[in-house]
Amino acid sequence: MIREDEPAIVFTNEDARRLHHLHDDAIVITLAIANYTTKRVLIDNGSVVDILYYLAFQQMRINNELLRPVSVLFIGFERMKVLLVSTISLPVLVGSYPWQTNKEVNFLVVDYSSSYNVIIRRPTLNNWRAAMSTFHLSIKFPTEYDIGEVQGDQLASRECYLVMLAMDE
Repeated sequence: MIREDEPAIVFTNEDARRLHHLHDDAIVITLAIANYTTKRVLIDNGSVVDILYYLAFQQMRINNELLRPVSVLFIGFERMKVLLVSTISLPVLVGSYPWQTNKEVNFLVVDYSSSYNVIIRRPTLNNWRAAMSTFHLSIKFPTEYDIGEVQGDQLASRECYLVMLAMDE
């Protein structure tokens, strides 16, 4: 539901003050997924699926019986065929108290090597009613109390990028 009295989401120079500029870094954040602090979450508004990498799923110690098997092949990542392990719906908490929102996210769980633990897609960002700024490495979204924010981790973004380059070689 959209509230008419909802405050505007804006990004200011103050939001970018702590970053090293000029940059082309991806937005990499930390989320609470199923009460597990999950680092190295890539925000990809070009992606059409939310991905949870199997290794990260295992580290969450979630009961494997919650996984729903999938018998399709997923084509992604440089047109490589990736065998899907399954799908799972998990609660995702974005933001920090009290400026946070909690939503269920349906993930594809894939058994594929990545420097990221999770990829969050465009429809999930829309579900959060989030606005993002790649320049500010920031995501802002309305909450019950005001505008919540998750700041990207520039160092983690660069580390993930370098690991992905090394994996390509």
